[in-house]
Amino acid sequence: MSMLLLYGLHSMVWAQQSVPRYGIYEITLSGPAAGNPFANLELSATFKQGDKTYRPEGFYDGEGVYKIRFMPDREGTWTYTTHSNYAELNNQTGALLCVESKNRGPVRVADTYHFAYADGERFYPFGTTMYEWAFQPEARKLQTLETLKGTAFNKARMLAVPPYKPYYVQGPTRLTEFPFVGTARDNFDFSRFNPKYFQRLERDVQRLSDLGIQVDLILFRPYDKGQWGFDTTSDDTNRRFIQYLVARFAAYQNIWWSLANENSYIKHLSDEDFDHYFQLVQKYDPYGHLRSIHNADRLYDYNKPWVTHVSLQYYNAVKVFGVSPLLRDIYKKPIIHDEINYEGNSESRWGQLSGEELTRRFWIALTGGAYATHGEIIDNGWIGGGGKLTGSSPQRIAFLRQIVEAGPAKGLTPIDPAFVMNAAGKKGEYYLYYFGDDPIKEWPFVLPVRDLSKGMRFQVDVIDTWNMSITRVPETFELDTPTRYTAADQHRRVVKLPGTPFMALRIQRIGDAANQPKAKVEDEL
Repeated sequence: MSMLLLYGLHSMVWAQQSVPRYGIYEITLSGPAAGNPFANLELSATFKQGDKTYRPEGFYDGEGVYKIRFMPDREGTWTYTTHSNYAELNNQTGALLCVESKNRGPVRVADTYHFAYADGERFYPFGTTMYEWAFQPEARKLQTLETLKGTAFNKARMLAVPPYKPYYVQGPTRLTEFPFVGTARDNFDFSRFNPKYFQRLERDVQRLSDLGIQVDLILFRPYDKGQWGFDTTSDDTNRRFIQYLVARFAAYQNIWWSLANENSYIKHLSDEDFDHYFQLVQKYDPYGHLRSIHNADRLYDYNKPWVTHVSLQYYNAVKVFGVSPLLRDIYKKPIIHDEINYEGNSESRWGQLSGEELTRRFWIALTGGAYATHGEIIDNGWIGGGGKLTGSSPQRIAFLRQIVEAGPAKGLTPIDPAFVMNAAGKKGEYYLYYFGDDPIKEWPFVLPVRDLSKGMRFQVDVIDTWNMSITRVPETFELDTPTRYTAADQHRRVVKLPGTPFMALRIQRIGDAANQPKAKVEDEL
């Protein structure tokens, strides 16, 4: 992280320092420590380069230290000027040099239903859930980071604020830092933030960024059970919290904003409150990081313009084929099934999936043109605080990620969702069929007709999604004259399968039939 330390507050400072593209440039200013700067501070800076302008918010970092963080997205010299209602912090000027880097920048929505980094590289979210990782002892955090190095997970859902648990009050995981000044409900000062708490959280976000992992940071949550009161804070406190959190974290390239976990369980907040909070995040984040909200028993309206993608907890959507394509049609946004139950042996019904079933749900999500998020609760491990993974699904999810990333560059699209619900890919070029629990012994080579023509040739791979094997079928399949709805192999051949569950087919076009006329398809289901 590049820093510029400014000490001569009443003089113009032009100490130009380099920062990598999509890295973090930090202005540090000295100012008053008296009063309550958390409650009445106005601080920002205007960064300019040519026709580009950004105005990130600043924040108070305690002990008379004020900071403004900037993430430059274009190489070259940027200049800045600070703005503040504190005279000591106002009208400070300087410059920085943004240099080339391997950073890819924030993840954005791409092609309506998918994602890409700011530099254009595709991003396929294969996430995991570790809600309380940031509140664990350092040894557990390091163990988690080491575990993540050996997985394919590239996104992590985690809480910004700890839930109340007895072991956070006493015992080896006792918390010594809280987001607000104080140590218990009777002495928390909700008008003052605790900078040391957020400094530790920043370090954790950066460590995940160093591993190439996106952080789906959850701002609000229930779960205090009347103990700490972090889930019943006032609207004024919530607004200050949003502004402070965004000011501290928006310059991190790997941040996603999740407005809440199980939002409808936060009983004193309405959907209209979350509307306002979404808009505040949107206002204070100059880089437009992804924004969504995780539901409980009531769905938030994901069609609202400040929501970038759907973060869904609806287990039935990935138990059967066909729901994800419907959700795509409803929302016209990327769909991430962020909670699909967990692999585990929990007493709670949401944590009792086998590895086979969690893997199956991932495949159903992906072949529906959507994405899914992993979670594990075996002997109460992982989702609560990371550590080690002991389940059987992570390596199978990694195998699926390899297949997806080797497929169509723009992601998987449902092929014919009204009638062929278990296939996705790119019409005319790539087809991924998943058969789930069905013990298929043979599959007639028949494809939905769109973008197909006589003479097109295809190769087929048989994929065992559980045993993680790919077997090339020796025959090449060539299409006969298409009919109204389908195109079949000219010899009416079939693909042999072992008659076991969890099989898939990957069908890819080979050769060139570009000069062949495409089949005429009527615009009907």
